Amino acid sequence: MTKFTGDTVEEAIQTGLQSLKTTRDKVDIQVTQAEKRGFLGIGKKAAIIEITILPERKEAAVSNEPLPEEVVQLEEQPKKVESQETEHSAAADEPRQEIRTLAKEDALKELALYLTKITEEMGAPALVRLEENGPLAIFHLDTEKKGLLIGHHGKTLNALQYLAQIFIHRVAEEKISVSVDVGDYRERRRKILENLAKRTAADVAKNHRAVFLDPMPAFERKIIHSYLSSYPEVQTHSEGEEPHRYLVVEPKS
Repeated sequence: MTKFTGDTVEEAIQTGLQSLKTTRDKVDIQVTQAEKRGFLGIGKKAAIIEITILPERKEAAVSNEPLPEEVVQLEEQPKKVESQETEHSAAADEPRQEIRTLAKEDALKELALYLTKITEEMGAPALVRLEENGPLAIFHLDTEKKGLLIGHHGKTLNALQYLAQIFIHRVAEEKISVSVDVGDYRERRRKILENLAKRTAADVAKNHRAVFLDPMPAFERKIIHSYLSSYPEVQTHSEGEEPHRYLVVEPKS
C-alpha cells in the first residue's frame, strides 16, 4: 500500500498510477483525504490516497458444458439496474426547484447560519450577533482570530460582506442591506477613510489638481463621497470598473 497526494483526488490517482507504472483496473484505490478548496485560499488541503496493487488473476478455463437451468433463468430476467439508471436519468432532467423567498426575520437567521459555517470553514469559528440599525442589518463576528477574518486592509472582511449581500438577495423576499463587522473594524476604518478624505481635500485645494485614490469597495467610496460633500473647494466622482473602481477628488470649477 503506497500513499500519494495531489491537488485533487483524480490528480493523486494519476500520479500514483504513473509512479507504480500500472493501470486503474489492476489496483485498489482508497481515498484517505479528499481535497478541500478552503475559503479565499485559507484552509486548503491536498487529496491523499492509498494504492494497493492487486494480485494477478488467472482466467478461468472455458467450458463447453451447457449452463445449469437456474443460471439460464437468471440471465433471462430483466436487469433492474438499467431501470434504475433510466429513472435516475429522468429525475436528473427535471428542472431544479428555484430558491424560495423568505420573510426578513427568517432570511436574517439563515444568513447568520451561513456566516457561522463560513467562519468554521476558514478555521476562525465565530459567534454571529445581529444588530438591526434602521434599514441596515449588521452582523458582528466575535472570534479569537480577528485578523484572519479581517485580512489585509479588510479585504477578507469585504469579501465576507459581499457573499452575505449576495446570499440575502437570493433568499429574502424584500431588499435588505447588510454589513459584516469584526471587532468594530468598520468604525475604525470609517475614521481612517475620513482622515484620508480630509488630507486629500486639503492637498487638492492647495495644489489645484485632482488626486486619484486607490480602488476601494463602493460602501467605502460612499463614506468619502459623503464626508467631502460639505467641502466647497472640492468635488468627487468614481471611475473605472469593479472591483478596481476608484475615487477621484478634484477642484470645483
